Amino acid sequence: MKISAEEINKIALLSRLEIHEDQVEAVGKQLNDILSYMDLISQVDITDVEPTAHAVSMRNVWREDVPKPSLANDKALQNAPEPEDGYFKVPKVIQD
Repeated sequence: MKISAEEINKIALLSRLEIHEDQVEAVGKQLNDILSYMDLISQVDITDVEPTAHAVSMRNVWREDVPKPSLANDKALQNAPEPEDGYFKVPKVIQD
């Protein structure tokens, strides 16, 4: 499938991409390569293939939920630019 310069410019406009005139040929070649590959993929027989959400099987790895000591407050605040009364001081984000 051959894609025209007019189609490339339309696709660029719709996808908000800036493609200069000297780039149209290179982009056209890349798009044609992609479309050719998609044609090749569409020829594969997938009648006996079950649909999947992932290409490889996945499983969750769970660990025991055991409480552990947390970081000490002074240690957590040691690199804070402006600690105040044991807390991180941050700019106000809610308007009055």
